[in-house]
Amino acid sequence: MQRTLLSVLAVFCILVCHAQEEYPWEHDLDELSQMEDFRNISFKDDYDELSEIAEHPFNINMAKREQLERLPFLTSQQIEDIQAYVYQYGGMKSLGELAMIESLDYEQLQLLPYFVYAGNDTTEKFPSIQEIKKYGKQEAVAAVKIPFYRRKGDREGYLGYPYKHWIKYQFHYSNFIKFGLTASQDAGEPFFAGRNKWGYDYYSLYFQIQKLGRLKNLTLGRYRLRFGLGLIINNNFELGKLTILNHIGQNNGQIRAHSSLSEANYMQGAAATVTLVKGLDLSTFVSYRKIDATLNKDTNTIATILKTGYHRTQREMDKKHNASETVIGGHLNWFQNGFHTGFTAFSCNLDKALQPKTGAIYRRYSPVGKSFYNISADYGYLSRRFTFEGETATGDCHAIATINSVSVLLTEELSLIALQRFYSYKYHSLFSNSFSEGGHIQNENGIYIGVNWSLSRHLNMMTYTDYAYFAWPNYQMPANAHSWDQMLSLTWATNHWHIFTQYRLKIKSKSSKDHTDPSQYTQHKGRITIGYVKGPLSCKTQFNLSDYRFGKHSTGYMNSEEISYACKNIAIEGSFNYFHTADYDSRLYSYEPGLLYQLSFPSFSGRGIRYTMMARTPINKDLLVILKVGTTDYFDRNHISSSYQLVNKSTITDMEIQVKWKF
Repeated sequence: MQRTLLSVLAVFCILVCHAQEEYPWEHDLDELSQMEDFRNISFKDDYDELSEIAEHPFNINMAKREQLERLPFLTSQQIEDIQAYVYQYGGMKSLGELAMIESLDYEQLQLLPYFVYAGNDTTEKFPSIQEIKKYGKQEAVAAVKIPFYRRKGDREGYLGYPYKHWIKYQFHYSNFIKFGLTASQDAGEPFFAGRNKWGYDYYSLYFQIQKLGRLKNLTLGRYRLRFGLGLIINNNFELGKLTILNHIGQNNGQIRAHSSLSEANYMQGAAATVTLVKGLDLSTFVSYRKIDATLNKDTNTIATILKTGYHRTQREMDKKHNASETVIGGHLNWFQNGFHTGFTAFSCNLDKALQPKTGAIYRRYSPVGKSFYNISADYGYLSRRFTFEGETATGDCHAIATINSVSVLLTEELSLIALQRFYSYKYHSLFSNSFSEGGHIQNENGIYIGVNWSLSRHLNMMTYTDYAYFAWPNYQMPANAHSWDQMLSLTWATNHWHIFTQYRLKIKSKSSKDHTDPSQYTQHKGRITIGYVKGPLSCKTQFNLSDYRFGKHSTGYMNSEEISYACKNIAIEGSFNYFHTADYDSRLYSYEPGLLYQLSFPSFSGRGIRYTMMARTPINKDLLVILKVGTTDYFDRNHISSSYQLVNKSTITDMEIQVKWKF
């Protein structure tokens, strides 16, 4: 089988030998992504957003603050410095002038040219219908994943075939108008059959207009929201413990079209933002959508709202769209001279009452009922050297959640941030997503202190310490539990070399399996990455270590190699991982290059190897083809996974093909 796959890849490379190069921006983003623990943040939505911006860069000389905030690798200080430079010098003649902005590090200087350009236009006006028809751009993307193995569910249990595939279509004119359609099918789901008689299992249709006079944003169809710091509503990214150092101060209301493949965390209906007077914006939204849910035995109440998006078996299909939710709300935001304040409120109504099994003590204060409401106030002050922001929320739970942070730029090289949060164990919101250790905006009281220190133009240090206290029991955690998380990272980067080191220590309370002996686990993690880029050649070596102690001692390590070469005709990329861990507790994660609009951070446990090869080539200026083949080979088992995902062999191989067409 491997010989056949290598032959397919070789033929593919020969067929595209007359194509032109397209170098992916993901390589540079990967250098920044090494810092964060991607188990704890929803980075995929940010990745989708960046993929779209890379396809349609915006003019840095005309960029508003909210446009620059769409680039998650920029700090608020860097955004302020970019806008100040553009204002002082009347715009940039070329992106080479970015090097004149001292707060931009090497990584940002490498990444920015993928997403912005220096244009001569000094004014923007909404285009006419004729201009939209003439200069609007369209693109279509399709991808399929083919497994060269069979799971147990493929033989008995799954309703569809074992191939995953999806398509995307989008029309846009600059950043004024955008509409599109996304359709996705997971492996095992029925296609043009059963309840999926209209083809794909998942569709997302959206239409967005921006910058039409006082109408800043009108989005119809499926969309995502983020207001304040996410205490009551946030369908976008989650603030991780390192990304908070970049996102501090970026709390303006956001409405984004939902073009992602994700089948969760979106609204469906209409949302709009209107400028009432200068500095005062009003956003309103209404949403009605069907949701997946596990029903209780009476079939009239909901035990759990599901967000996996899987409908492969009859049991999963029975949970598809068997409940509905209606959400109506708004956000009023005022921003002037760095000061900002906002007020958000919404109500949510379910067609069936939410009735989780509150007999388990950790579910005692889960939301219960048909109707819910939440309100919050966000506030802050933003300047180049000092930033304060916060949000305080409540609702029908009659409890409080609050988060507040202060960031100070002590020198041009040294910045500090302190963040406090208190989430009552009685507080809840169905759509909250913000900074937390426990993964929920409930039952947490903590303090976080972070430092970002540029020791030189090429050397940067980031560190944080975070302490959290949990007054009520959580899952696998006793009452009065605590967590202490510390991290230190160093990054050294030049034109060709990039070296990243990180050490992390986490101590967290955890109950024993029989729940009779409350204790705590200790986890050490380390990572060293050495990367080299020169011309068309890029290579990276990475070494990960994990040490986990909870009654027993579990260790693991992983060595990763990655190399890519982009010549005139084709870009080829390969990766290799050798992993050796004692068990799942000492598992390790690694970034893996993938297709467009797809981000992969697979976990590895046990003993084995993972190797991939990917080739991409534009057949012409409008047509791009990508092929990826990957194999995972375990040395310590004769089967992989369990239940319907069970594969009765120690090796699995997948092939992915993607085509993008601009027209």
